[in-house]
Amino acid sequence: MSTSAGLSTTSPIKFGTSGWRGVIAEDFTFASVRLALTAIAEHVKAKSQQPSILVGYDTRFYSEEFSQLAVDILQHHGIRALLCETFTPTPAVAYEIMRRKLDGAINFTASHNPAQYHGLKFSSSDAGPALPEITKDIEARAAQIAANGGAPPLPHSATNVKPSESVNLRENYLKRLEELVRFDTLGKANVKFSVDALHGCGAGYLDRTLSDHGVAVEAIRTERDCLFDGTGPDVSEENLAPLRKAVSDSKARAGLATDGDADRFGIVDRDGTWIQPNLILALVYDYLVETRQWRMPAARSVATTQMIDAVAKSHGQSVHQTPVGFKYIGQLIREDKIALGGEESAGLTIRGHIPEKDGILACLLVAEMIAARGASIGEQIRAMYKKLGQEFWPVRENLHLGDEQKANAVRKVAVDSSTLLGRKVVSIDRTDGAKFVFEDGSWVLLRLSGTEPLLRLYVEAESAAASAKLTSEATKWVLQS
Repeated sequence: MSTSAGLSTTSPIKFGTSGWRGVIAEDFTFASVRLALTAIAEHVKAKSQQPSILVGYDTRFYSEEFSQLAVDILQHHGIRALLCETFTPTPAVAYEIMRRKLDGAINFTASHNPAQYHGLKFSSSDAGPALPEITKDIEARAAQIAANGGAPPLPHSATNVKPSESVNLRENYLKRLEELVRFDTLGKANVKFSVDALHGCGAGYLDRTLSDHGVAVEAIRTERDCLFDGTGPDVSEENLAPLRKAVSDSKARAGLATDGDADRFGIVDRDGTWIQPNLILALVYDYLVETRQWRMPAARSVATTQMIDAVAKSHGQSVHQTPVGFKYIGQLIREDKIALGGEESAGLTIRGHIPEKDGILACLLVAEMIAARGASIGEQIRAMYKKLGQEFWPVRENLHLGDEQKANAVRKVAVDSSTLLGRKVVSIDRTDGAKFVFEDGSWVLLRLSGTEPLLRLYVEAESAAASAKLTSEATKWVLQS
């Protein structure tokens, strides 16, 4: 629960780093969704006289029903609503806002969260995730409506009065990808890929665009499953075990995966090794600077590998560091200040594209890079380490702490200490959480998650052993009372 700006009332709607998420039937109910939608409708009307809003949704339980409710509420407020006719990837929704110059989009998705979650993302007219000043306004309006007894159900006469305009975003979005990806490079290389949609929105997008361009592809988990195999549509190492098997069985050059709403990517090398998203970001940035001649900086969140900084430096470029949350990277894309923007949680976009994560594009760029360079991802990482003269071994741990442990950890990291874990601290960065950088260039970052009840621990050092040691010492330090 959170107190919204300027109001003493508690708002039941709280936007994290990427929209509002909740457990279905517990927090994410028709009453709370109605409240959020009414607040969004009021916000949109305050900005524009005749707004048009796109409504999208993923493959989760009750997505269609929540989307229809959104259309009814928007129309009731005199807002033109365009409803996606089927499950649609978040990047396709973002691209459609730009293409049609819409006033924004409401997208029902909990992205990579487990199956019991649902969520609602609001994108503004600039096609990126809504910035804090917008979400604060929506939260404040929701709090006000809640204080006045909540958003009443629509009168029966208001539902389905006029049929919603339905739209299919696939063709236009895939056409856009053709302008960004060198499919001729892929076609010439005679490579085969395994694709894993994890029962999410990427099905019929990534697999289809590859096969349309003559690339051999085998796709798995393309059908809807609201339970996501009992785990969740996250592109984590453990979740991609079926993709590892598919790569090995079909002798593919790599495995390419997208999460539930296809805004994140997952990569498995040809020997079955899951590749850290951090390392993919650094490789793709290097590849784009070389092949597109984009002599421009990159952007990364504070939690993302500094291998990107080393790659940028090798090209005479700098790096913009942002808080966690892709909206900050989106801003730099809109201003055309960067060649690539990425986050360690497997989010990436590139110059001239949407100010939003695009897992489909990320997978296609990795496929193109493999086709162009001929080497496996592992070989490319080793060659890059050699070129940079150093190695990078990023680690992320999720610490499930009790309230008291969490409060204790927050208190500890608030202290500006000159030594930590027996190492000299050369700088402390409080862009988002607390990042302690040590003399040898290794670092530790602790921050509370914006989407889940966790304390996230990020570590990076020059070898697997050094990273493991630092992770274990930092975890012990956090758990000590």
